[in-house]
Amino acid sequence: MSETDNHDYHPTIHDLPSGERPRERLLREGPTALSTAELLAIIFRVGAVGENVLSVSSRLLAKYGGLAGLARAPISDLQCEYGLGEAKVITLKAAFELGRRLTIASPDERFQIRSPGDAANLLMGEMSFLEQEEMRVVMLDTRNRVIAITTAYQGSLNTSVVRVGELFREAVRRNAAAVIIVHNHPSGDPSPSPEDVSVTRAIIQAGQLLDVDVLDHLVIGQQRFVSLKERGLAFS
Repeated sequence: MSETDNHDYHPTIHDLPSGERPRERLLREGPTALSTAELLAIIFRVGAVGENVLSVSSRLLAKYGGLAGLARAPISDLQCEYGLGEAKVITLKAAFELGRRLTIASPDERFQIRSPGDAANLLMGEMSFLEQEEMRVVMLDTRNRVIAITTAYQGSLNTSVVRVGELFREAVRRNAAAVIIVHNHPSGDPSPSPEDVSVTRAIIQAGQLLDVDVLDHLVIGQQRFVSLKERGLAFS
């Protein structure tokens, strides 16, 4: 391929292996199975020169601090981003506005967690790109619908730092029936460490004392996650 040909080449979703293409995955597994970056890639359709569309989506999520930051970004700023143009920005803003109107139209319809993947997809787009560890608490009602999500800790997490009782302060105040703990590994590898397992055991014990079920502890990596409950770690 000549230098001129390479300059004119725009990677698309179809440049990804067939099993990894967001559109095909959505048809096969449903929209909740896709990460935020993959959903954005479907909206953007085409990437930038030398960068596929999924990379563009991941880069923008990292720069703007996740989906909420991207939604707040001015149109003029987004139009200046490499890989975006007027048509893509207009489509993106229209999608955000539809989501906002749906929320207004259905204020009592909270997002329901049915699987570890549901919980991971709520936070993966933002937490995959954090430069330091954070622990967040997803608070749920008796039907596993999300009440709120709070950030409990920032920085290196270990049993000497995490005061497990504090994780439940907001959950108790909001009368949450259950929580899911989520934290990230900036290295990109979501494999749970022995310290992660130890912290989880302490959190589960505290939840039992406070009558708040700890449903799972997810570790977020680079667009991947691990459920400690599914791995049989800390959960009996």
